[in-house]
Amino acid sequence: MIMTNNSEPKKILFGTNGVRGIIGEDMNPELVMKIGLSLGTMIQGRVALGRDTRTSGEALAAAMRSGLLASGCDVIDLGILPTPALQYLVREHYDGGAMITASHNPPDYNGVKVIEGDGTEMDDPRTIALESLIFSEDVRIADWKSVGKLTDESHLIEEYIRAIVSHFPPDCCKGMVVVVDPGSGPAAATTPEILRRMGCTVHTINGRFDGTFPGRLPEPSPEGLALLSETVVATKAAFGVAHDGDADRAVFVDERGTFMNENLTFAMLARAACRRNPGIVVTPVSTSDVIREVAADCGCTTTYTPVGSIHVARTMLKLIAAGERVAFGGEGNGGQIFPNHQFCRDGGMTAAAMAELVAGSTRSISTIADEIPPYTMVKEKIHSDDPAAILSKVRSACAELDLNETDGIHIRWDDAWALIRPSGTEPFIRLYAESRDPVRAEEVKTYLLSLL
Repeated sequence: MIMTNNSEPKKILFGTNGVRGIIGEDMNPELVMKIGLSLGTMIQGRVALGRDTRTSGEALAAAMRSGLLASGCDVIDLGILPTPALQYLVREHYDGGAMITASHNPPDYNGVKVIEGDGTEMDDPRTIALESLIFSEDVRIADWKSVGKLTDESHLIEEYIRAIVSHFPPDCCKGMVVVVDPGSGPAAATTPEILRRMGCTVHTINGRFDGTFPGRLPEPSPEGLALLSETVVATKAAFGVAHDGDADRAVFVDERGTFMNENLTFAMLARAACRRNPGIVVTPVSTSDVIREVAADCGCTTTYTPVGSIHVARTMLKLIAAGERVAFGGEGNGGQIFPNHQFCRDGGMTAAAMAELVAGSTRSISTIADEIPPYTMVKEKIHSDDPAAILSKVRSACAELDLNETDGIHIRWDDAWALIRPSGTEPFIRLYAESRDPVRAEEVKTYLLSLL
């Protein structure tokens, strides 16, 4: 670990969602084995291991197994499965977990997400403690009588599928046609089956495990989803859904094949959740104001967190522990958290919830979306060797405005807001600007870029 200006420790290897890197460069089996040894030293129990479909996954999973077993932990290999499936099964059965995945990053990347016993990702203080073990190599090496045991329980993916389906009435989507694009990732084994059990007729594209991702990249961008859009129109489907590389997120195209902005679909699902169970909606400071407006219209309030699903999940848990009612949580990137299911982003659950929402309406998904207030958000990435200097300059120039430093600097005007924050996964400063007026959103972005 390193120390910040205020002497607080900071993560080095791990970013917002785990540690990631290019295979053969900054990500390799040796590093993963060290993570396994260190994680096993911390947990000293039964640890579940999963991976996505990347070509490097088997090698890194073997390294993680070696480290965990050598530390004395028993390892339960769950095979290829979505990250939220691993998280659900950890919460139900194990003391911790490790997921070999690089989520939405390109095929040459891979990484590790570390899961606590409650199914949430490891938070910053615990991750810093884990990194200290990795760098110091002050780890436990079990003797020959205490080496861990390896068990294969990949069949438990069925338990995750059943858990999601159990949240919805039987055959609630009977007769509805849906197209699923798992992107050659682990959701190929889960989301189509979930929707079929809910009564949907499911067409699948990119539905085979393939770590070369021949159909599209793991990030489900509008450009990469052209085939999904075409298939939705050709099959007269109600909508199409696509996942990222480890299926903790879900994005949608409507019945016309039009890509639906993730903040829009977040608002649709948040409104449905708030109407069913009013309470607090928890979301990061980077999320569109449409979430706050939709929540308020349903008599709900909104609580903001730093960027990252772990902050959303942990805040939801803290609010519930304090006796508060929490309706929903999520991020504006297709990652939603359903508190009646589990406290992590879950792409399979998100797909199922959208199916129920559309099936329960007499309107199309695009018509339901048209009821959501329109906002325009624009984004920019800024390369900088000195993020602190950029933040300082913004802080000084905007001192008279309403500033919030929950994560980076959030600036609010009467008719717009902006966020400037260092990325947790890439060497960039991220700039977001939003307004009801598209012209105003661009003006705010241009103004802030001129400062930087």
